[in-house]
Amino acid sequence: MKKFKTIQIGANLYSLFADEIKSAKFRKHYSDISFWNKVKRYSKVAGMKVVYPALLLQYMMKSDDVPLKAKLILSAALGYFILPIDFIPDFAPLLGFTDDLGVLLLIIRQMAVYITPEIREQAREHVQKWFGETDSTELDILDKEYTNF
Repeated sequence: MKKFKTIQIGANLYSLFADEIKSAKFRKHYSDISFWNKVKRYSKVAGMKVVYPALLLQYMMKSDDVPLKAKLILSAALGYFILPIDFIPDFAPLLGFTDDLGVLLLIIRQMAVYITPEIREQAREHVQKWFGETDSTELDILDKEYTNF
């Protein structure tokens, strides 16, 4: 039930990201520096299940194989993730990253075709760096859950 609500929140917000004019307000908050600052500051609070999809989107943004239109949607979703005040504020106990996760998961499912083995490996390396040695089967489960591979 919780997973469904997370995806539903993301689906409601996706309409903002698919519209170039509406998504501009979120895209303007995206930058490499602000992304890495947010992830470093909140990685332990948000947890691996939020950080890993955020990293996948970040590395898709940096890929030369992802078309510009997809990058516009990615930058809007990452801009939403970076904003501290959003649908559910990030500092709210237990729920703070629910809307962020919903958006991240929805965008990953829409953009899964662009996740290459290299992108996945880069994201996994960062997860291991921040969360210590992580069982690769746990990340495999997240990949299946997030991208339906």
